Amino acid sequence: MHGDRFRVAAHRVGRGLRRAGGWAARAARHEWSLAVLAGLLLAVTMTWPTLRDPAGTIPQDTGDPTLQAWQVAWGGHALLTDPARLWHSNTFFPEPYTYAYSDTLLGYAPFALVGEGPVAAVVRYNLLYALTHALAFVGAYALARQVGAGRAGAAVAGASFAYAPWKLAQAGHLHVLCVGGIALALAMLARGHGWSLRHGYRPERVRPGWVAAGWAVAAWQVTLGFGIGLPFAYVLALLCLTVVGAYGLTWWRRRARPAAPRGLLLADLAGATGFAGVTLLMAAPYFEVVARHPAGRRTVAQIEMFSPPARGFLTAPPESWLWGSRHEAARATLGFPGEMTLLPGVVLVALALTGLVLSAWRLRHRLALAAGVLVSLALAAGTTFGGDGDPGYVTLVRHVPGWDGIRTPGRLVLWTTLLLGLLAAGALTVREPVPTGRRDWRRAARALLALPVLLVLAEGVNRTPHVPVPAEPAALRGVRGPVLVLPLGGVRDYHVMLWSTDGFPRTVNGFASFTPASQRRTRDATLGFPDADSVAYLRASGVRTVVLLPPYAVGTPWQDAADRPTDGLGIRREQVADGVVYHLDP
Repeated sequence: MHGDRFRVAAHRVGRGLRRAGGWAARAARHEWSLAVLAGLLLAVTMTWPTLRDPAGTIPQDTGDPTLQAWQVAWGGHALLTDPARLWHSNTFFPEPYTYAYSDTLLGYAPFALVGEGPVAAVVRYNLLYALTHALAFVGAYALARQVGAGRAGAAVAGASFAYAPWKLAQAGHLHVLCVGGIALALAMLARGHGWSLRHGYRPERVRPGWVAAGWAVAAWQVTLGFGIGLPFAYVLALLCLTVVGAYGLTWWRRRARPAAPRGLLLADLAGATGFAGVTLLMAAPYFEVVARHPAGRRTVAQIEMFSPPARGFLTAPPESWLWGSRHEAARATLGFPGEMTLLPGVVLVALALTGLVLSAWRLRHRLALAAGVLVSLALAAGTTFGGDGDPGYVTLVRHVPGWDGIRTPGRLVLWTTLLLGLLAAGALTVREPVPTGRRDWRRAARALLALPVLLVLAEGVNRTPHVPVPAEPAALRGVRGPVLVLPLGGVRDYHVMLWSTDGFPRTVNGFASFTPASQRRTRDATLGFPDADSVAYLRASGVRTVVLLPPYAVGTPWQDAADRPTDGLGIRREQVADGVVYHLDP
């Protein structure tokens, strides 16, 4: 009796394990599992050698990347310890809302809940750098597949969106590379609404859950920064207006309300409301910053400095393995090559042009995509379009809320790249092999369709420098804040911000696109430090510790500060390895 029961139970367990194993095997072979795996493998390969030494080097330079490593670390630290002070970071003491001095990458804050200190911040940054490329590939692949592209076409769209040559110039700007959420959100929203380019609207394929997920991803994308997120928000608004207009036109023509699932309407209403709420919550601190520091508002003159000429869209950055050397002469004619080398890819453009003539998409959809390409190019040209950018980018700066906070119009080429990728996907989809005829022919056709993907990836191969990250000076370990690190000012403050992830003491130092008046006053008042006037000023402003780093002070007003006397100042001087620590407590 008991033996029979045992055998029955064992049989049931074995059958359950076999079912679970079969499900796991099918999941591993599923298209989306393979797409994610391909995205991850490509990210490691195409960003190499980023992950060869993730704790010791960082892509491009030690400027913006170290700032962004601090941004991610601060977001996690604030959410874990004191969420109410999220926007009042430990830098630029005593200024408030300092986390909003630049794009925050707040959406990556959960990654910062693991690990502490500068080394962990650098490792985290390098991992995110690779994962950002993987998400861009998967997002664009998903979007192309949802609108009706075949696998080869979707792979081209994903590869071009993740590894377009122009993105190599932005290797030091993680907030610019974080575009995968845009494509993924659009893919989810299209899937949830049962819509594609090939088949139009299919009510039976409506999935409100996908709609809610799409709005959630869109909201997350905005939390990474407004430089990329604000145009995305306006694109979503335009899409919503277009859908509402089409709905109203259909209603008017048929004299009856078109059927729309209640769940879909509720998902859109809740999702759009949540998205708008997140956007406004993210925007509020930036309004405070601009009100306190008018210098933070972008001017047309600044935008003009970063606006690319037409030839910039045909020029690759020096980090491009394939085109970098070949385009050296063209780059020499550009005023600001880092923001004006905007080549989407020669292969991509050729495939997109082919897609205008021969494509799986209907003619009106091809024309709409082409129009989107032209509009995005015109806006990305900034003030060079039409002579002064008005009408164009300057019109948006003057009349659209928030647009005056974006000084680099060329980054809108990401929309050009995405739309070109969809045009190219349509061209390749029409050439996908038909499952008839001999198997050898079908295998050869699939191999042929892989060639465009490889060519697009070849244009994205990098020769980005990976530089050593400055190690945290021993004098800063465990330092008590508020602290001033000398020398003050310049890109070295990027490194101080990174080093401040060791405990996050309140720090006077900080670097942004503008300098707060309080930091200028502190710099002017401490040129003679340590002397009676500077010590009195620092005490009155709340600073309790000053750390002098002599190796970095050469050529600055503080190069001989370590030799200046401190007698009668009421401060305590301590030599710590590579620095000097001054304790200002009375």
